[in-house]
Amino acid sequence: MTDTEHQRTGRASKAAARLTGLAGWSLIAIAALHTAVFIPQAPWGDWTGGSLRTAEPDMESVAVFWALPGGFVIPGLLAGLLTIRTARRRERVGLGVALALFAWASACLWLIGPSGFMLFYATVGLLVAAAVADRRPAAS
Repeated sequence: MTDTEHQRTGRASKAAARLTGLAGWSLIAIAALHTAVFIPQAPWGDWTGGSLRTAEPDMESVAVFWALPGGFVIPGLLAGLLTIRTARRRERVGLGVALALFAWASACLWLIGPSGFMLFYATVGLLVAAAVADRRPAAS
């Protein structure tokens, strides 16, 4: 398929699809790393016993809850899987997704300083590179 054909049909180029797929895998990796860091601290027994619903829950327990099931991990995994599926269908992920992810990660970094949020810049870079690759003329 030529460059003009893939632009006319709304399909992503092979290079853009490959970069988009890598962006999806990077989201899954970030979710897995986040889980690996916080899972040893998770008091699952206390949580299932109702400790988060008590009048005075332990603040560390609440923080770990928001770091694992209540936070980025599940939506990040799902977003990664959806991005990979989009790439396999050779559909485009809008540049707005990269910009929103960049703004969110930047705001979080501004609030708490250097942290794992910096990893999202890799995902943003891959999505931006995919958008650039999709606009580049195909090699003849």
